[in-house]
Amino acid sequence: MIEYVRHDGSPSTHANPERPARARRFQDDTISNEVFILPMAKLSIRDLDLKGKRIFMRVDFNVPLAPGGQEITSDKRIKAALPTIKYALEHGAGLVLASHLGRPKGKVNPEMSLKPVATRLAELLGIPVAFAPDCIGAEVEALLPAPGQVLLLENLRYHAEEEKNDPAFAQQLAKLGDVYVNDAFGTAHRAHASTEGIIQFLKPAAAGLLMEKELEYLDKCTKSPEHPCIGILGGAKVSDKIEVIRNLLKFADRLLIGGAMAYTFLKAQGKPTGKSLVEEDKVELAKQLLAECGDRLMLPIDHVVAAEFAENAPNEVVIDIPEGKMGMDIGPATAEAFGAVLRAAKTIIWNGPMGVFEKKPFDQGTVAIAMAVAESGALSVVGGGDSEKAVKSAGLSDKISHISTGGGASLEFLSGLVLPGVAALTEK
Repeated sequence: MIEYVRHDGSPSTHANPERPARARRFQDDTISNEVFILPMAKLSIRDLDLKGKRIFMRVDFNVPLAPGGQEITSDKRIKAALPTIKYALEHGAGLVLASHLGRPKGKVNPEMSLKPVATRLAELLGIPVAFAPDCIGAEVEALLPAPGQVLLLENLRYHAEEEKNDPAFAQQLAKLGDVYVNDAFGTAHRAHASTEGIIQFLKPAAAGLLMEKELEYLDKCTKSPEHPCIGILGGAKVSDKIEVIRNLLKFADRLLIGGAMAYTFLKAQGKPTGKSLVEEDKVELAKQLLAECGDRLMLPIDHVVAAEFAENAPNEVVIDIPEGKMGMDIGPATAEAFGAVLRAAKTIIWNGPMGVFEKKPFDQGTVAIAMAVAESGALSVVGGGDSEKAVKSAGLSDKISHISTGGGASLEFLSGLVLPGVAALTEK
């Protein structure tokens, strides 16, 4: 077992070998500034004198591309970075923007080039955006921007050294800026060269406006939530959410469990699960969690089941899942019971869908939950992925307080872990 420390300072253990590179031992000494609350009193871009400076800004431009890699199918992540980019330009800085895109595994892959992003960013800003053929080297250094100019680097992950957090690679990146700003919350849980290693060679290192916003909402939900505070957890695996469940129990009044992970809990209660996805090796753990949670954990009371995992598969609503059938979604009675709890909430944290959301009609439970969250009027934070898709497909995005741009990062924060990309920033 590997020991690590949560952002509240308490110890825990986990068998995941990735944890040491991502979860570090840091104390959480939260203070507030004029606008947002930043964990551990970190510098904000608002604290920096930017005039005449060249900023190396880590952004999250990991956008979806159509086959062939030439067309962006969603520019949401580019738009999310615009406030920080515009703030820097308005305050007299030149900008070097750095991001990864996809998983090229340390090799050049034209279908994962950031060049289409440079084109779209120029359209959104209304000014030219230069594009570098690489992210390090003399050719890149010759393109460095003057104040008011923007340069976007080619995909960081064309170099294997990025994900390895290689010091020499980080030092080469650091040569491109005078100050460092991290606005890529979606990668804050990764200790990579552009999110952590670079800060050893380039300071001050501050949070961008998007990073601030993400941390503000997560702090509000976890450190001083208004009650009733309700957590909604879905997705496939209990093992992915163990630490989240235990951490949420410190401050949440109820936890609503849906998705395939619910069937492992139901199996732990001795209830029939048919051929639903069950983590057999986690049934005993589920029993422990049920004992710890008591009646604060709510499980589905009915289910939409089908014999096959397919779009528009013949289905029915049942109380007990029969042999030969698998749970595909929460049933209407569960949606109603969960909805009643949510409509009375003051704070809601949601991560993960209630069913096989990508295959209709098994998206209905997730959409019903999205509607209940929107109708609650509560401070609500949605943790990306399918939960976000449900909110958008229901036309409810403007009724949610905050939709996170980093599903993985928000999940680690909700697990109580310090994010390396935040921890490495310069303290005030």
